[in-house]
Amino acid sequence: MYTKTSAKTVVTVSRSRSKPFNLKHNHIAESSLKDVKTLKDIERRLVSELMKNCRRSDRELAKALGVSQPTVSRNLQKLEKEGIIKEYTVVPDFLKLGYTLMAVTFVRLEEPLSQDKFEKARESARESLKSNLNIFMLERGMGMGHDGVILSFHKDYATFTDLKKGLTQFDFLKISDIESFLINLEDETHYRPLTFSTLAKHFLEQHQQKTV
Repeated sequence: MYTKTSAKTVVTVSRSRSKPFNLKHNHIAESSLKDVKTLKDIERRLVSELMKNCRRSDRELAKALGVSQPTVSRNLQKLEKEGIIKEYTVVPDFLKLGYTLMAVTFVRLEEPLSQDKFEKARESARESLKSNLNIFMLERGMGMGHDGVILSFHKDYATFTDLKKGLTQFDFLKISDIESFLINLEDETHYRPLTFSTLAKHFLEQHQQKTV
């Protein structure tokens, strides 16, 4: 995969940020897959092809899909405008870039946050991300007694501990309940490294099963 132009590439489900930070089951139930369900066949296949390799030109994508280049260009513009395609990017070999660890860190709130406290907590998190550029995802959620998850890459264990120390500055987190799962990128055994290629195939198969 490769950076293409300004635009975006991941199918997402939008959700309101106006609710309190601590998610409830009914919030999950309210989540909608409307954007995915209303995709036309050509749009769905185009998203799948881009997830597998977004370096290809519109002409190459058209050949892979069996349609004209203008059809691809028109649908790309539509998908980008509607926010279904969010970003074009690359998936590099992070070990070769100098990272030896990937961390999945779970955090828990001291207590359920009011809307006002949630906004302050979110602003604090934004400021922290400006200095912790190795964090590539921070999202709220629920499960295993936690309220949020942080995904990050680290060049060594020392920089990982720096991240955990940094989390202690947030008074809205329960420090004793910060837990992490570490993935050794130097491990020679890999089951399925980070990729969207397999997800692209599942994305199409899932729709085909529903239409049968």
